[in-house]
Amino acid sequence: QVQLVESGGGLVQPGGSLRLSCTGSEIIMGNYAVGWFRQAPGKEREAVACISSSSGRDEIADSVKVRFTIFRDNDKNTVHLQMRNLKPEDTAVYYCHTYYGGDRWGQGTQVTVSS
Repeated sequence: QVQLVESGGGLVQPGGSLRLSCTGSEIIMGNYAVGWFRQAPGKEREAVACISSSSGRDEIADSVKVRFTIFRDNDKNTVHLQMRNLKPEDTAVYYCHTYYGGDRWGQGTQVTVSS
């Protein structure tokens, strides 16, 4: 069973930083594209960032492009989402996703940006 586990969420003040982690099996994390999505209360889930499997090419949503980066730690089968200069509108549950015989989602990690 494909399992993705997110971690690293929490409460942070505006302007602060967080690093989210998505850990999965070696087969998945080493061979499939992995993305981060988020869902704020009352809103639809939206794509935030994605990183390819082989080339490491990434795509970042325009709304966070300057502030967020996505990268792999292949030794730890982990994909990170580094978030800087966080804003209250970044508050959401953040989900890790891959497509492996179907959509695979982690359980989500809450990010709250508030003073």
